[in-house]
Amino acid sequence: MTFVTTEDTPRASAPSGDFVLVLTCPDRPGVVHAVSGFLVRHGGNILESQQFGDRLTGRFFMRLDFLVQGPGADQVSAEQLRRDFADVAAEFDMTFELWDAHAPYRTLIMVSRHLHCLNDLLFRYSSGSLQIEIPAVVSNHLDAEPLVRAHGLDFVHIPVTPETKPQAEDQLRELVEKHNIHLVVLARYMQVLSDSLCADLSGRAINIHHSFLPSFKGAKPYHQAFDRGVKLVGATAHYVTADLDEGPIIEQDVVRVDHGFTQEQLVTAGRDVEAQVLSRAVRWHSESRVLLNGNRTVVFR
Repeated sequence: MTFVTTEDTPRASAPSGDFVLVLTCPDRPGVVHAVSGFLVRHGGNILESQQFGDRLTGRFFMRLDFLVQGPGADQVSAEQLRRDFADVAAEFDMTFELWDAHAPYRTLIMVSRHLHCLNDLLFRYSSGSLQIEIPAVVSNHLDAEPLVRAHGLDFVHIPVTPETKPQAEDQLRELVEKHNIHLVVLARYMQVLSDSLCADLSGRAINIHHSFLPSFKGAKPYHQAFDRGVKLVGATAHYVTADLDEGPIIEQDVVRVDHGFTQEQLVTAGRDVEAQVLSRAVRWHSESRVLLNGNRTVVFR
């Protein structure tokens, strides 16, 4: 995830007095004391606290959900708290985010022709179980348009060919800027993003794929797995990097299968676990629960 300490990409929501602070810094004495002191000075009451000190890297990670109480609490904003926290952050060499706890991530979903992950995300979004807003859904095909329109969302068709790929990615960049996008979700978007676009979206683009890699590559991986008699079917959600399907992992899961499964049943099991893993990754990211730790992640579930 990309940490910000400015208001360049604000997440708007009605004031609630409930805020989330996530931070990482070199692990040293006094960090927790300094953060606690900041909360005391601002009338902050901790609702949830999680922390992790990585002995291998010497980095400290923390997530706090706190409620500002007392006179004038309803006037306190995330912007004000960010400005006030800047001195603490500078003293301890912190990178941090501080948001209203209920502020949604503006999320752009991208999909090709397999719609199971998109369908799951749209259902969870419409039922209020994901803390996101979806300004638009982008696809290089038209298959998803009826589903997207049925949810009252904008559908953007951006065809991609080897010759038009640079122009298509420029269109995507324009959408990200136009809609002030915080998160891009590749919900089975079957196009490889260029290195430059991966860099532009570093820490804010999530991909999902089956867990058979590197054993079963290319077309119909579930059918290849069926032919080899696999006993586990799984999925991996990770941040997008220029190293194809090798970005920092956010979530993984598996389901058991056996000799009684047909090829179609194996595909169905795979689609189910892909959708579940991706939705968890999106939910945790949008609730500021995922922090980058080099090539790995710290996930405060």
